[in-house]
Amino acid sequence: MKNLRSPLAKAKNWGPSGDAAHHFWIQRLTALALVPMVIWFCLSIALLPEVTYPVLVSWLQFPFNTIMMILVVIISFKHADMGMQVIFEDYISKQSIRITAILTVKFISYFLMAAGVFFIIKIALGDH
Repeated sequence: MKNLRSPLAKAKNWGPSGDAAHHFWIQRLTALALVPMVIWFCLSIALLPEVTYPVLVSWLQFPFNTIMMILVVIISFKHADMGMQVIFEDYISKQSIRITAILTVKFISYFLMAAGVFFIIKIALGDH
């Protein structure tokens, strides 16, 4: 008798799974944002006269390219992190292992985001 919430309450984000809809939409928005960014990245690299380290460094030193690459790194890792969380929640039944896996992926993801942004800025500033 203590858990009398209706299925409708859960479906309208009023129940215990209220964060799931937010997670779902953020994951879809990151996927949508990555589509034009990946197209931009592929076209930008394809249009370079040659793909050598000095050419890539000079390409990355344009402010627009620097900002776009930072956004690609951040949004890609966030999208991957959220996707892995969904997989862990769906397929790992033991709660302690599931939480450990989710936290491990989050820490790795945020570390790689920070490292990616750091190295993009370092290259863009010519400090390599």
